[in-house]
Amino acid sequence: MNTSVKSDYALHALFDLAAQRSSEPVKIAEIARRQNIPQKFLELILANLKQGGFVESRRGAEGGYRLSRPASQITVGEVLKYVEGKNGERSHNRRTAESPFAVLWKQVDDKAAELLDKTNFETLAREWGERQSRFVPNWEI
Repeated sequence: MNTSVKSDYALHALFDLAAQRSSEPVKIAEIARRQNIPQKFLELILANLKQGGFVESRRGAEGGYRLSRPASQITVGEVLKYVEGKNGERSHNRRTAESPFAVLWKQVDDKAAELLDKTNFETLAREWGERQSRFVPNWEI
């Protein structure tokens, strides 16, 4: 499966917001630094995600972005569909009906879409946190 850089950054930005313990808005600069996303590009991506109803923003010194609904209600699949649009079909140009693999590739695409549509950001953030906590460095000598 191929996704655009824009989609990858959008997913990482939403993941970052989902992983925050507080419901307070998060500054773009903080997200950009943690997720290694160019800040100017992130500004455009977050503006687009706001139009899509995934995030909301607050202006001012205490402003920033936060999820517009619970992380458990936002799936990876819906974000990809929104960001990639109708032209972002998850298929390859070489997959034609004449190919002996056409049915197989269609099944692979369908299974991938099914997995993405049921994976939400709350689960991603929780599982990532659990995996990271298993590898706490031990500085004991």
